[in-house]
Amino acid sequence: MSRRTSAMLPVPDGGRVRCEVYARKSSEEGLDAEFNSLDAQREAGEAFVASQRHEGWTLLPGRYDDGGYSGGSMDRLAFKRLLDDMASGKVDCVVICKVDRLSRSLLDFARLMDQFERQRVSFVAVTQQFNSATSMGRLVLNMLLSFAQFEREIIGERTQDKMAALRRKGKWVGGLTPLGYDRDPVNSKLVINPEEAERVRAMFRMCLDHGSLLPVVQELARRGWANKRTVTRRGTTRGGQAITRTSLRRLLTNVVYTGQIQYRDELHAGEHAAIIDAKTFREVQTQMLCHGATGGAEVRTPPKRCSRRCCGARDAEFLAPTHAPTSAIATDQSGQTRGRVSLRPQGGRVFGSQTVFVNWLRRGIPMTRRAWRLSRATAMS
Repeated sequence: MSRRTSAMLPVPDGGRVRCEVYARKSSEEGLDAEFNSLDAQREAGEAFVASQRHEGWTLLPGRYDDGGYSGGSMDRLAFKRLLDDMASGKVDCVVICKVDRLSRSLLDFARLMDQFERQRVSFVAVTQQFNSATSMGRLVLNMLLSFAQFEREIIGERTQDKMAALRRKGKWVGGLTPLGYDRDPVNSKLVINPEEAERVRAMFRMCLDHGSLLPVVQELARRGWANKRTVTRRGTTRGGQAITRTSLRRLLTNVVYTGQIQYRDELHAGEHAAIIDAKTFREVQTQMLCHGATGGAEVRTPPKRCSRRCCGARDAEFLAPTHAPTSAIATDQSGQTRGRVSLRPQGGRVFGSQTVFVNWLRRGIPMTRRAWRLSRATAMS
């Protein structure tokens, strides 16, 4: 071990090597135990540093433990503090139990190695013997990280398959709890919150009465209603903000309120009770579709006339597509033709406001710069 560490570690002035032990656990299971995996990793690191005391190794009093964080991401609180201390020159060596405790991503690990070299900081794996100062040691290190990344991806695939199977059985697999429901702490099922459920029913009724989302949002703001507020296991508070058009649309299109669970394009009967009946839910979806509330999917395509005619009578002249003709025949008030006029000003692209301009030409208004400015102002108002 002494040959390996002497080749890896920089020797500061005075021969003192400042060490920190980093520990990580992927899941939160068992963290509340008196002696958990993080304690075991730290104990092994402290014993290793003590065995190298004759070479000037000193354990710093800091503690860097990440419980419940995956190795596939570097977004970890204690790990970020460790990187900051490394950048400020407070640490000479990072001691870990195994290489995968540092990272399970080969790309992230390569970046970490580059950062370690630039800051002249080394790391030591207690249970894995290799020397990163030699070509063979770096080969072994890359092989270990490749297997660690492979294991993480396999675990992710198994988790996805498990979540898909649970959804197909109608089980709630977690996430933000919808407004109107509470999560049963025993079996993780959704149970109806009577007060919130009545608010959800009122939102669906208001949507049908007003026919638009904006008046509903204004009414909800007047009443002081907000989104679902939940507290995670880590104590983080989520939700509780004012209801916006986006959050209201997400609520009105959530099939969970009909007693169903969605997995991709599949709908399965859920174990929880429904808050909204299927008829009301379909009526709201039809109304939102007719009013163009499609989440932006069809906004970039030419608008179509509603086949259900539930939006009321409209002037067919103003339902022309935004991809208006590139030219038009200009006529004066007497009906005489003034020639064909190009509708591609400056940039060459036909904008939606030019549809209004075409309608002005159809009504016999002369083609002038003032008419063009008025048409754009009309479209923007």
